[in-house]
Amino acid sequence: MPDYRNKIAYQGEPGAYSHLACKTAYPDMEPVACESFSAAFASVENREAGLAMIPIENSLGGRVADIHHLIPESTLYIINEHYQPVKHCLLGLKGTSLDQLTHIRSHPQGLAQCLSLIEELKVKPMPSTDTAGSAREIRDLNDPSQGAIASALAGEIYGLDVLRERVEDRLGNTTRFIVLSATRIEPDPQDGPCMTSFTFKVRSVPAALYKSLGGFATCGVNITKLESYIIDERFQVAQFYAEIEGHPADKLVDTAFQELQFYSTKLKILGTYPANSYRTQNLGA
Repeated sequence: MPDYRNKIAYQGEPGAYSHLACKTAYPDMEPVACESFSAAFASVENREAGLAMIPIENSLGGRVADIHHLIPESTLYIINEHYQPVKHCLLGLKGTSLDQLTHIRSHPQGLAQCLSLIEELKVKPMPSTDTAGSAREIRDLNDPSQGAIASALAGEIYGLDVLRERVEDRLGNTTRFIVLSATRIEPDPQDGPCMTSFTFKVRSVPAALYKSLGGFATCGVNITKLESYIIDERFQVAQFYAEIEGHPADKLVDTAFQELQFYSTKLKILGTYPANSYRTQNLGA
């Protein structure tokens, strides 16, 4: 029987960019497709998979819906991050030529990122549930007038030809993923730069957030992400998701967290993990 620890769960169909992220970051693990993000979380919580690869934000589309609501309620820990380039391909049935296409299918964001191609070919865009699902639809329809915008991996899985590579309007499209585990795994702060993700709550009163985060400014700890969500029916309590550069074992980070707890409630450290090299190569960190 295969060991669940050798499996990594993702949301989407085979050939999705999450699937590609699994194969890129963990080539020795078996990717397991899940219908929803909550199912991917549950597969790790129930010991059906060792890890989950979850998209958290995209350089063009912004944050991924639902993830920031699922993470705080989960028992899982963030142990890593991965940046996956999104390289769209135009796929079609084997032997299809561009002039045969009349319709192109993809996730709405995939279509929106390839408007120049759609205009050039004068085809009708057809929204689908996801990019990989659109490739499967092309295979099942077996109609040479139908194309799909998806990954090269999806084309390989569903037996399609790559009619054109890199069809996105803007190069550099990248999705950031977090890797979740049922076991807390923290890097040694001496091994290199670290990131720490956490959530906390404050009342919606003047200066509450300013006071909560003042310790990070005083201690020189860089906050790289801060997002808020109203979580009560009277719109008086906000929950924040934040990420900082540093490890809680660092004295200055620990001091900043102590001040945060003095002015806020429900602090939950979601994980401390190695800062991906993409940050220093592309983000100027």
